[in-house]
Amino acid sequence: MAWGSFSGDEVAALATGESFLADPGERDCPACGARAVRAYVNAAANARRPTLVSYVWCTACHRFVGTRSRHPEGLIFSDPLAVLSAAERRELERSLIGFLAHLDGLWESGALPQTFTAA
Repeated sequence: MAWGSFSGDEVAALATGESFLADPGERDCPACGARAVRAYVNAAANARRPTLVSYVWCTACHRFVGTRSRHPEGLIFSDPLAVLSAAERRELERSLIGFLAHLDGLWESGALPQTFTAA
């Protein structure tokens, strides 16, 4: 199945309710209805300001959205990809589809969802 973007209305639906930072588990997909929407965030390495990069995708219907936002001060989170070198990370992110498949594997193995705490 090919990957595609969530529609604007679907992104708005994903943004309602509790944030992924407060409740990082799977949630219902606004596109297909399956409880298969997952999220992963990381701190942007070369951003001028503290920035979070978020990936949200549905493992059932293969829709996704990526966003950037301000990194809330004091937010600490687990990152199973932190063990990768910069080159390994770039290679993994070269293909969005491959990257999301890797993240799905981390969910299946229990390394995701992430944990979030405020310092």
